[in-house]
Amino acid sequence: MSEMELTKRVGGGVRSAARTWVRAVGAMAFAAIIAAPLPALARGAPESFADLAEKLLPAVVNIATTHDEAGGGEDQLIPGLPQLPPGSPFEEFFKDYFDRMQNQNPAQPAPKRKTRSLGSGFIIDPHGLIVTNNHVIDEATEIIVSFHDGHELPAKLIGRDAKSDVALLQVESKTDLPFVEFGEANKARVGDWVLAIGNPFGLGGTVTAGIISAGGRDINAGPYDNFIQTDASINRGNSGGPMFNMDGKVIGVNSMIFSPSGGSVGIGFAIPSDTVQAVIKDIQKYGHARRGWLGVTIQHVTDDIAESLGMDHAMGALVQGVQAGSPAADTGIEAGDVIVSFDGKPVEEMRRLPRIVAETEIGKSVNVEFIRGGKHITKKVKVGEMQDETKQAAAKPQPDQKPTGPAKEMKTLGLTVTALTPQLREKYGIGDDVKGVLVVGVANGGEAADKGIQPGVVIEAVTQKPVNTPDELRQGVESAKKSGRQSVLLQVRLGDRKRFLALKIDDAKK
Repeated sequence: MSEMELTKRVGGGVRSAARTWVRAVGAMAFAAIIAAPLPALARGAPESFADLAEKLLPAVVNIATTHDEAGGGEDQLIPGLPQLPPGSPFEEFFKDYFDRMQNQNPAQPAPKRKTRSLGSGFIIDPHGLIVTNNHVIDEATEIIVSFHDGHELPAKLIGRDAKSDVALLQVESKTDLPFVEFGEANKARVGDWVLAIGNPFGLGGTVTAGIISAGGRDINAGPYDNFIQTDASINRGNSGGPMFNMDGKVIGVNSMIFSPSGGSVGIGFAIPSDTVQAVIKDIQKYGHARRGWLGVTIQHVTDDIAESLGMDHAMGALVQGVQAGSPAADTGIEAGDVIVSFDGKPVEEMRRLPRIVAETEIGKSVNVEFIRGGKHITKKVKVGEMQDETKQAAAKPQPDQKPTGPAKEMKTLGLTVTALTPQLREKYGIGDDVKGVLVVGVANGGEAADKGIQPGVVIEAVTQKPVNTPDELRQGVESAKKSGRQSVLLQVRLGDRKRFLALKIDDAKK
């Protein structure tokens, strides 16, 4: 074999080996690229939830409450009636029969009924602290806790908070009790597996599994809605029970379901654990939940209100009124301002503001940003503490206004208005402290009628400027037209209720 032939063979072998090596390395690299993201994207479903359920079940309890007279709670059991399965078609029949028999003897007063309600709860401390829903124990005259091993203990109510629907109970046990710990709800993601444990239909400890369907749900149940939504089966009696993540930590308290039938249809809601922990901490320290307070009444900013204020789009919370002596009043916030940021947190829409303020540390000075007259203004406000029953400051009576002329028709708004007089105040029940112009006529089929304006409504301000006469109202509308606005913002009052609304100016383009 010649030297040249040997060189060709050796070179060809090297090249062939090199190609084989590149293909192998490439295949491994490709496999690594495909495989690497999977652990980060999803956590596989466990083969079984049995080990986790076995660990958690002993810390979940059943709660039975007794009430005087009918009402309240979860699954109600009425002594004297046949004990039928919940949901039985005969349940209502026997209840109606019982009521009729009582009504047929009016001379003999009907005795107070004792009703029992069934719910769920969970132990958070070995010494017997138990969390449940407020509505499970509301108005209860007796609370009995049943444990996983079958023994029962009476419970004492430590404190409760109706706004968040959280209650804290205490039982006295001679031995340490099994308990569970809270997890971080804000780290849970849509699609994560969860376990719900509770006492559906009074059957006893029951485990269901599902996923987190959504977070931050606002279902108009209260001013601070921020529910976790799940498809884990939650039924009557599950209220107050825990929702666990796969680490066995409580990330929510099962509170309610959406269901046309009364049973689970895969839409359940839980209170996030961070909310529950904050309420429990306050109850233990102060005896009640503490929340930040600004002292304003607010409403939604609609598209037409945003246009009338010269805003690019609807956002924020429109201030309807400011309570005297409140943090908002001390800061200079006024009716008609649109709050768009609080403590550095954006207020995308009205219902977000109460939750942000409530969660802010009491006594903390924060920045509040609002829009007034098309300008963004930022001021410092010191957050107060919300009281359950805040006394309203009495407004000083103002002298009656003298008549300034007959009723005037505002065709651009579809209204007929007049100045307030003593006779009109008496006729419509308008207090002496109310200022503005009175609506005495509304065009049929117009926008004003569609938005609920009626005779007796007082227009207090136009484009955030007070009005006392029909001429001042007309001037406000003309000013909005000259500014190129298609709508004009009115502050109106009917009785004790105030609100803002925007009306289109019919001839704004003429």
